Amino acid sequence: MALARTWSVGLVGVHGAMVEVEVDLAPGVPTVVLVGLPDAVVRQSIDRVRAAVVNVGHAFPLRRVTIGLSPAAMPKQGSGFDLALAVAVLAGTRVVPADRVRDLVLLGELGLDGGVRAVRGVLPAVLAAARAGHGRVVVPRDNADEAALVEGIEVLAAGSLAQVVAHLAGRTPIPGHIRSAAPAAPPGPDLADVVGQAVGRRAVEVAAAGGHHLFLSGPPGAGKTMLAERLPGLLPPLDERSSLEVTAIASIAGTLPPGAPLVTRPTFEAPHHSASTVALVGGGSGQIRPGALCRAHLGVLFLDEAPEFPRAVLDTLRQPLERGEVTIHRASGSATFPCRAQLVLAANPCPCASAAGDAACTCSPLERRRYQSRLSGPLLDRIDLRVQLPAVTRAAWLDGLAPPESTAVVAQRVRAARSAAASRLAGTGLAVNSQVPGRLLRERWPVPRSALALAERALERGALSVRGFDRVLRVAWTLADLAGTPSPRADHVAEALGMRLQRAAA
Repeated sequence: MALARTWSVGLVGVHGAMVEVEVDLAPGVPTVVLVGLPDAVVRQSIDRVRAAVVNVGHAFPLRRVTIGLSPAAMPKQGSGFDLALAVAVLAGTRVVPADRVRDLVLLGELGLDGGVRAVRGVLPAVLAAARAGHGRVVVPRDNADEAALVEGIEVLAAGSLAQVVAHLAGRTPIPGHIRSAAPAAPPGPDLADVVGQAVGRRAVEVAAAGGHHLFLSGPPGAGKTMLAERLPGLLPPLDERSSLEVTAIASIAGTLPPGAPLVTRPTFEAPHHSASTVALVGGGSGQIRPGALCRAHLGVLFLDEAPEFPRAVLDTLRQPLERGEVTIHRASGSATFPCRAQLVLAANPCPCASAAGDAACTCSPLERRRYQSRLSGPLLDRIDLRVQLPAVTRAAWLDGLAPPESTAVVAQRVRAARSAAASRLAGTGLAVNSQVPGRLLRERWPVPRSALALAERALERGALSVRGFDRVLRVAWTLADLAGTPSPRADHVAEALGMRLQRAAA
């Protein structure tokens, strides 16, 4: 009997879990038994491993081969175990020394010719290996830059199973991979392209400074999509920890840009209105994947033509937006993904969306109400800024009344406002005003009652809910940070209240 061990990594949400791969070769009828809750993809790996081993010039053992994946109670999914299974089998047949693979972590899918192919989730997998104390990891060549983001672990980039075997046998060592310099990110769309729309530009600036959700309503051509697309450019670059979080999600989702292993800028997701709940939030019948909301973590989720989304799909956003994470349960297990994204909704005022304005609208008042009621009250109550955009005037479009500010100019004000908020929130674990709980906001940083007069009257007459009152306070603090004042004034509260109630008044 021959026994060999090596390591690989399984994925649970955005976290990796170490998986020990054990291979036992015993006399008996030639067969392969795979145990440890493998899914269909892992079970099919036996045929890929057998073909790869033979095609690189080695014999697959004609014995009873038992392969165990531990911990046995954790479901194993995906093709990333192929390389570890092949190396463990070859270690069992003494093609490679068993002691050289005992602490080695191997990730990668095998082609039938023995080539090592890229897989998803390499970054969280290597992070898990580093936390478990492993010093070396073998990954596909196309995933090497991503794996090298993790410090304190040696990354070996493999192009084929034969190359891995030659390295382990001591014939041709694989040098440690050094991550190449990432290319500079191309510049995003500039806010200077948006003509007119002072109200919309102000709302986008406030949203960026305080991390607030935003709802834009207006006729076609008013600039709703242009404003939303330029919001990520106003947000500050991601710090190292945030970059790793966002990159891990992109790696698992398979959306990591080629040649750019580290995501350093806030992401922008804009799913079509035909998206399902699984596409928007996450899920799947096999391995649980992050949806658009999770892929927009620390970035922007833009839902254009928001009333065209099924109402039940939109309402699934309510709890994740409050908690900043979503837990997806399936019969095979559960997975938790972070989703602290800024939500931006855009909508036309009515179903016909006439570009000529209300004069050419063919919708009845009942049709308008039905169309607008597709966005539920509880969802809208979680959106801090609601802005009604007018049509762009001829003077703004053709005469060029004043050159609009660029993204770089507005981003400087956003950075200053965020810095002021970070100084005030130091020690709370919070970064932006939109994250501050209402009770903490009222008790620790009270606003003078004289400045709150308008908001209190709106609360009394039912125009504001208690949650809406707290959200007005958060926006007022953001406006104060943009203005450089130590606390909100009455005009800041009034502007915040106007941005909250503008849609209802329109």
